[in-house]
Amino acid sequence: MQRITQLGSIDACVDRILDACGQAVVLAAPLGLGKPNRLINAVYRRIAADPARRLTIHTALSLDPPKPGGDLERRFADPFLLRQFGSDYPALDYVAAMQADALPGNIRVHEFYFQSGTMLRSRQAQRDYASLNYSVVARDLVDAGVNVIVQLVARRGQGEQARYSLGCNPDVTLDLIDRTREAGMPLPFVVGVVNEDMPFLGGDADVGDGGQLFDVILDVPAQPQRLFAVPREDVDDVEYAIGLHASTLVRDGGTLQIGIGALSDALVEALLLRQKQNNDYVAILDALRNGAGAPTVAARIGGLGSFDRGLYGSSEMVMDGFMHLRRAGILKRKVHDDLKLQQALDRGVIGHVLVAGDAQRLRDCGVLPRRLDAEAVARLVRLGILPDSTRFGDDLLPSTDGGSVGLDLDDAVILARLDDAIRGRALRGGRYLQGGFCLGSSELYTWLAQLDGEDHEGLAMCRISEVNLLQRGAEELAAVQRRDARFFNTCMIATALGAAVSDAVDDGRVVSGVGGQYNFVAMAHALEDARSILMLRATRREHGVLASNIRWNYAHATIPRHLRDIYVTEYGVADLRGKTDEQCVIAMLAITDAAFQGSLVDEAIRARKLPAGFIVPGDWSRNTRSALKARLEPYRKRGLLPDFPFGSDFDAVERRLLPALTWLKTASSSARHWPRLAAAVIAPGIVDREALARMGLDRPQSVRERILARLVSGALNRAR
Repeated sequence: MQRITQLGSIDACVDRILDACGQAVVLAAPLGLGKPNRLINAVYRRIAADPARRLTIHTALSLDPPKPGGDLERRFADPFLLRQFGSDYPALDYVAAMQADALPGNIRVHEFYFQSGTMLRSRQAQRDYASLNYSVVARDLVDAGVNVIVQLVARRGQGEQARYSLGCNPDVTLDLIDRTREAGMPLPFVVGVVNEDMPFLGGDADVGDGGQLFDVILDVPAQPQRLFAVPREDVDDVEYAIGLHASTLVRDGGTLQIGIGALSDALVEALLLRQKQNNDYVAILDALRNGAGAPTVAARIGGLGSFDRGLYGSSEMVMDGFMHLRRAGILKRKVHDDLKLQQALDRGVIGHVLVAGDAQRLRDCGVLPRRLDAEAVARLVRLGILPDSTRFGDDLLPSTDGGSVGLDLDDAVILARLDDAIRGRALRGGRYLQGGFCLGSSELYTWLAQLDGEDHEGLAMCRISEVNLLQRGAEELAAVQRRDARFFNTCMIATALGAAVSDAVDDGRVVSGVGGQYNFVAMAHALEDARSILMLRATRREHGVLASNIRWNYAHATIPRHLRDIYVTEYGVADLRGKTDEQCVIAMLAITDAAFQGSLVDEAIRARKLPAGFIVPGDWSRNTRSALKARLEPYRKRGLLPDFPFGSDFDAVERRLLPALTWLKTASSSARHWPRLAAAVIAPGIVDREALARMGLDRPQSVRERILARLVSGALNRAR
């Protein structure tokens, strides 16, 4: 075991990195929360000032606080961002440089996933983007010759008693180390940067004393880095409808993968409603049904009842939704890394607490072997069937009658004594959730940091290769653990023939990245009872004009049509698995906005995918935003579908301003809306002094500020 160098200076750590890597530093940093921003910035600045050196950064999801654009955006956003991120959040230098196409000539940055939409205008970022499935990143970083890894870590204890966890990001680091070792290449120099706010999480993330991993531990408590907290979003009618339809596809006792954002929040809120207020849940679904086939699909694939057996989470991202599902008692199905035991639990042969007669049942289903040996005893101790104090020997366990338990479990007397000895013992090592990385609100990070007991032990942060793939040699176990899996992801565009566009616009510029979406789509087809569900809004606004997100074709695809499975829009569910092209087109038409069905039918007929004279069913004409609003409005008024289902990081005044500013942005995006803007200036209506004060417009000092104040007042009245 190597001795870890402890450092308390960022500059000294940079010196060590440069000494270890020489003139060419090839640096890998985790995606999202795991980046030690201050250290990365220090390396960046040192090498930017020395043209003789070169720096290549390999990473993804470089989180950067939003940068408001116009005057009104700044007036609203600046106070909020100060409250959300503080005044000293260390933004990444290379992000700003990429956005300005100003990276120094001796520095390159290769990201495989962008913070959504932030790099659309960057030539440098677009050229150096690496399109990778999340599961192959470690493989390709070995080929890239990574020679240093830097990562935020959590710590428990001090000095020689210290233990370390990779916290929210064990995703790629451990796979990268192992693959480098397997390739016979020099191991990268590894720096762990202590962050007191980073939750100490278990599973693969718990690396013990760190001696097998870290070369340096950097601890600079005077320069903390606040964890990047994603603001909690509001959920509108469209998102709620998508979430409600999607929730019917989840089967009790199954497995769940979800992402982040308003659509995922809507799905989670729908699952909570299904659990806690089932009559209301069913009533809302009845109101939403409009001939799109959701009830039939739900009956065949999912369900509408509460979650008695509960769900198991297996998701590359651990986000707020899993916290809420755990608190509600939905995320409670535990899985174990032992095939025979998992099968016995799934069949109901035993429960998680052993009772009289379980020794015979465990023997009958193969959990207990014919004869105990050292390896079998160690396994049974790990599973909690035998106590930690058990040691292999002639006399294995004391029995209540003063005798002992022997080794031959085909002997009825010995098995009966073992039954007596294990009665009342609780199985251990089960988990209710595994993930590769965490990202969410400050509430999520606090919850993760405060987990204890079964809640802590049952959340395992794992290598991304374990979460996003079926491990070679353990496919049967993975299939049993992930039974009835429902992999929910979002996409931007879907074609009528079932392809999905999730990562880039039609000219090839990357919005975000593929991430793990392909992995979960492929896994859904590999597992017998799993389904891939892609959620999308049926329409979007482009330059103020309504456009359909269901197209006949698109310039490229993230998920090809031959992997088509289930799509969900606000208008229902389209099950495309195993369907002909004609059936796919019809199913997608049924969840398309009514305004675009006719043109889509025309294109399908021209492509010979629909018969000439195909008539759109009359029920589909109700696929409109106004009809959707009318269906959900009664439940909105009752508080069943709140704007912010999981709380808000905005205060009450800001929540009044948000829809008003959204209206202003939409109205100013197209000339046809300008008369509304003029009306807002001429007759702003009731004046909300509190909201104007929040925008710094309660005492306008110029003609421009007076106009802005009247615009905001007018927008507030129209948004009520």
